[in-house]
Order: sequence, then structure tokens, then C-alpha cells
Amino acid sequence: MVTVQSSSLFLYKGLAQFHCPRRGGIVCAAIRAPEITMDPISSPNLSGGSLIEELSLRKDASTYTISSTSTHADKSPDPVVDAKFYAIMEAVADRVEMHKNIGEQRDNWNRLLLTSLNTMTLAAATMTGLAAAASVTGGPLLALKLSSTVLYSAATGILMMMNKIQPSQLAEEQRNATRLFKQLHFELQTKFSLGKVTINDVNVAIERVLALDKAYPLPLLGAMLEKFPSLVEPAVWWPQQKQRKRQGSAGGKVEGNGWNPKIEEEMRELAEVLKRKDVAEYLRLGKKALDFNRILATSGPLLTALGALGSAFIGTSLGSAAVMVGVITGALATVVNSMQHGGQVGMVFEMYRSNAGFFKLVQESIESNINERDVETRENGEVLELKLALQLGRNIKELKQLSPSEFGSKLF
Repeated sequence: MVTVQSSSLFLYKGLAQFHCPRRGGIVCAAIRAPEITMDPISSPNLSGGSLIEELSLRKDASTYTISSTSTHADKSPDPVVDAKFYAIMEAVADRVEMHKNIGEQRDNWNRLLLTSLNTMTLAAATMTGLAAAASVTGGPLLALKLSSTVLYSAATGILMMMNKIQPSQLAEEQRNATRLFKQLHFELQTKFSLGKVTINDVNVAIERVLALDKAYPLPLLGAMLEKFPSLVEPAVWWPQQKQRKRQGSAGGKVEGNGWNPKIEEEMRELAEVLKRKDVAEYLRLGKKALDFNRILATSGPLLTALGALGSAFIGTSLGSAAVMVGVITGALATVVNSMQHGGQVGMVFEMYRSNAGFFKLVQESIESNINERDVETRENGEVLELKLALQLGRNIKELKQLSPSEFGSKLF
């Protein structure tokens, strides 16, 4: 507790008169400073650090009281554990900013590269048409041909690079990482402020941070996620736990900690619906988006390469055919590139993959609870039911009445 009170350590009293001519008179102003006293400051017990600091300013006879209290104080016996947990919180907060900034950068890549690519492609197609339409030979024709060929070739290289890294998908990955790291940071803050932190909590937090780092890497070279995987799988950003064999409590009785046989059966049915309907549906949509993106990624560079060849053969015996190829392929390449990168097909694929991962996480959280023999070590059944209802965009009544033929989520 740090207290600053007014008494006699610092005392300022004064009366000042200011003579200002105003219509021949004198205006006097009196200023009396408040009495300010600073008592010796007592250091708080730094046993665990404080997450929440209350600032209470009470304006009473120029007295200001600053209270530093902590709901976490005296709850954790080991200050080293608290320090480790707080260090993890700081690392998570730093990752939030990193992923946010890099996500904005990669979103800018997508817009700027697409604008430059379409500009180059259209300019090359225009030069090809001008070279054929102009009744000139020699230097001017050669200049238009070379310029068109160079622009088409450069557009082909840039497009191949864009299709390899998929900037729109990179930006979506970083947006997901930012959201998940924020969520983790809020959870750590809540746990630190409300309860005693143990070394097990520290280890679990470290595992969650590393799992997120692996799921959404920052570097492009060496660690970038495969943008055209052979098998579409849900995104996984949580630590994988060993699957426990399903075990029921003795005699099939499940009572206590918000659990009963009815709730357990409802949770088991919900997990099955999520696995059979929601996860499968988003994996199916993700496969379609991936196939469409693969077709566009192949067509774009092929069209610009054909445009480069067509522009190179202007003025030869293949003149008319070369002009048609050079102009038409340039127009088609612009359409294809706009559909792929302007429509952000890579981002759509990543969104479907992340949605499937979300439902897989909900499914695993349900199964990990119902497979636990001791109901007292499970998450409270009523609290879990409420959380699941909110995550799936339903109320508790709708969750209880969920039909096996419908999707588990109404949110997305």
C-alpha cells in the first residue's frame, strides 16, 4: 500500500497580487496552493507480482491515496512460478503484435503485387496489338516486340512466385494467429488473477504457445505451410494429447460436478455430429477451394508465357496468329489472376481449413471430458454445456434438442 497524504513535509502557502490595468482599476488574484505531504513509501510484498492494480484517487483535503492490491496476492507460494508465468504472458502479448503487423504486411503484398501484375499484363497485351497495327518495321517494331515480351516474361515470374506463397492465404494465417494468441493471452490473464498458478500451468502454457508457433509460422523460407497439400486436413493449433481409452465410471453412474448421464449422452452425441457433419463439410469445401486454386495457379503463368511467345513472333510468317495469341492470352491472364488473387481463393481455403480445425478442437474437448473416469476432474458439465452452446451459436435448449441430421454449428 502506497499512501500519499497531505501534512507538513511540503508546505506551500502564498498569496500573490497581480496589478492589471482594466478600466483604471486593479484586479487582485489570490492563489493558495494545497498542502501536499509525502509519507515514507512502504514497499509492497513482492512475493508474486501484481496483475491488477487499483488506483483510488480520493480528493479530500488534497489527499490522494494510491492502493496497489492484487487478487492474486498470497495465493501462489512460489514467486519463481509466478515470474515464469508472467514471462509467458509477455511473450504471448509480443506475438500478438508480431502476427498482426506481419498479417497487414502480407495483405499489402497481395494487393500491390496483383495491381502490378495486371498492369504489366495489360501493358504487354497493348504493346502486342500496337506492334501489329503499326505499319512500321525495323527499330520501332522491334522495340514494341521486346517490351511486350519482357513484360510478359516478368509477369510470368511474378505470378509463379505469388502462386507459390499465396499472399492472401499468408495474411489469413496471420489473422488467425493474432486472434488465437489474443485469446490465449486473455485466458492466461484470467488464470493469473483468479487462482494459484502451478508449475503445471506454466508447462501447459508453454506447450500452447509452441503449438501456435508451429501451426502459424512467421518465416516464409523453410517453415512456410504447404499451400497445395495433397491431403486436406483441419488446422491444429493446440497441443496434441494422448488419446485415453474411453472409460465410464463404475456401474455406469455419472453424477456430480454438473454431470449426469443425460448430459454425458448429449455431449457424446454432439461430438459425433461435429465429427460427421461440420468437420467433414468444411474439409469438403476446403478440397473444392484447393482444386479450384490449383487450376487457376496453373492457368495464369501458362497464359502469360504463351503471351510472351506470341509477342516474340510478331512480324514473322506467323504474324496474325502470333498477334492473336499475344493479345488474347494477355486478356485471359488478367481475368484469371484477378479471380485467383483478387478473389483471394487461397484465403478461402485457409478459412475452411481453420473452421474444420475449430470444430475438431470442440470435438476433442468434449471427448477428453467424457472419457475421464473421475467426474470431479472434468470441467464442470453445466459450464461446458454453456460454453459449447455459445461457441456453436445456439442456446442451451437448442443444444439439447440437436438432431443428428443437422449441423452442430449455427454460427458459421
